[in-house]
Amino acid sequence: MSDANDKPPALRLASASPRRRQLLDLVGVPHVVTPADIDETPLPDEAADDYVCRLAREKAEAVWSGQKDLPVLAADTTVVIDGEILGKPESAADATRMLKLLSGREHFVYTGVALQSTRGLRVALSKSTVTFALLHDAQIQAYWASGEPQGKAGAYAIQGFGAVFISNVAGSYSGVMGLPLYETATLLRNAGIRVWHGSV
Repeated sequence: MSDANDKPPALRLASASPRRRQLLDLVGVPHVVTPADIDETPLPDEAADDYVCRLAREKAEAVWSGQKDLPVLAADTTVVIDGEILGKPESAADATRMLKLLSGREHFVYTGVALQSTRGLRVALSKSTVTFALLHDAQIQAYWASGEPQGKAGAYAIQGFGAVFISNVAGSYSGVMGLPLYETATLLRNAGIRVWHGSV
């Protein structure tokens, strides 16, 4: 259980991401974690915004189908450059390829958020633009060795060591982290779930 104000959980988070847990705690939403297990393979020619919204929806529905005691919140984040969806790197070589693509350029980060409750299913989308500085091979190798790129879309984490590579963010910082708080708070309020210090 979340320790947000030591209150009973208000929702079920369909993610094991510690970043999403931290962000929910930040806005005072107590929760329990029930990770969703779904196939995250993009569909042929699927646009990035459709992709993250579909996965968020499917994660929420998967958890809700087994446990309807609490509303279910789910999210999915992906990095896009030149129309290519950059998922989690499969190897050091894959991470190096991604980071070289991002080096010195702008890219997009899409995060889809879904909330399933007795009031139905609602989905929201966040889109941000992130600019990377030029990266040297030695930086990329050291970053991979840190272990941080593993399991991260686009092979970086804005809230970690990867922040030193980022020269500009236009959009939602929390969205790039994996849970856009404005969109999430709107979904929660519409479902009657209190956000922050009891405000609705």
